[in-house]
Amino acid sequence: MAAAVAALAVFGCNNPKTKQDTSTSDNTENTSKQVSQNAMTLPALDALFFDKDFTAALKSQLGLSTAEIEKLKAAAHSSVRDLSEDGVDTGSAKAATQDYEQKITAIIGADKARQLLQLVNARYSKGLEGLAPTQANFVPKDTRIVVNAPAFRLDVFQDGKLLKTFTVGIGYPEFPLPTGMRSADTLIFNPSWTPPDEPWVKGKFAPGRKVSGANEDNPLGAVKIPIGMPSLIHGGKPLEKIGNFASHGCVGMTNKQVQDLTGLVAQLGGSELTAADITKLRKAGNTKSVKLKNRVPVDLRYETIVAENGALHIYRDVYERGTNTLENAKSILKVYGIDYNKLSGQEKTDLNTALAEMNRDAKGKAIAADNLPESKDGVPASKLARSESGKVTSRVKGEKETQVMITALQGKGYPSAVALDAGNN
Repeated sequence: MAAAVAALAVFGCNNPKTKQDTSTSDNTENTSKQVSQNAMTLPALDALFFDKDFTAALKSQLGLSTAEIEKLKAAAHSSVRDLSEDGVDTGSAKAATQDYEQKITAIIGADKARQLLQLVNARYSKGLEGLAPTQANFVPKDTRIVVNAPAFRLDVFQDGKLLKTFTVGIGYPEFPLPTGMRSADTLIFNPSWTPPDEPWVKGKFAPGRKVSGANEDNPLGAVKIPIGMPSLIHGGKPLEKIGNFASHGCVGMTNKQVQDLTGLVAQLGGSELTAADITKLRKAGNTKSVKLKNRVPVDLRYETIVAENGALHIYRDVYERGTNTLENAKSILKVYGIDYNKLSGQEKTDLNTALAEMNRDAKGKAIAADNLPESKDGVPASKLARSESGKVTSRVKGEKETQVMITALQGKGYPSAVALDAGNN
């Protein structure tokens, strides 16, 4: 039992028993800053420690001592112990990342801290060979699932055709959804869950007491789809969490959504699993794993600027990574053969206004300094203090998206949503 508790002690939605090899050569071309963005937080690091091979890699690849690793574990787990999902959510993704950088550097030094981030990216986020996007807004020509976190959007492609779009929940800023190519090869119906002894589950479940997959309050929901440590796609989310922060590092869906997605994933994975089969497996109540014949690639992205249907869609920079800049917007336009300098005056004004609006954090302060060099009180954006409240940031503040019509983008860009399921069907 103790081992089971430890294995699920952080995200509440990870699956450390499922391992997938995603450490291949990096053949992506960063045409803009938003193509590949992976920032670490202490809670995310804590989750990685539940993969036993991770500790071994720290020793063999980074040369860390047992004492250094124990200090890293302690710092990471302390960050989770101090978090709560109750109360006012005034946290900051940037603050969580800065806290990670400061504490990890203090323990192992700047050089080893950089190597640690490289190891994490290579081990969990670098991609499946030949499938990683080569440019921003990459439109698949193959079969895969695409999740764009800032858009709260999951797309299912088969042979380059977009079959269906879901609005989903994403990881809290303190538990960010990673980026990179993953894959799914197993569908797990009625997954059981063992609550950790952490603040975010207090009063809801008894720590260490296994919650059955048939329990309607099980946060993993009807189905979970492992996509590589430490993330899952899973159900169990209420409607108000769809299109919002919703999980500890996973893609969250309602039970109805995840069952519909399961049928599509089974189809893509070459498994004969009908809607009736899925309903039967769910109603049975016991945990059942179904292995796919073929793995299904899962493309996790962080793109806040997306060309679609004659417009640039600017999404709020929910993880505060500084992606909503004019430089990035110009890079996106360049992908489609459009020179920013040739836009009309109105288009330039609208684009800069949209970028400025989506470049603000939950407190209305600038994230990337090149758009808004000063806050309204004259303090440089790069020096703005961000508070650490000890609360999980559970809601997105402000509008989540704005659009800028660009005449030259007509007929170009990423495909519009198809058969959109926003969770309220």
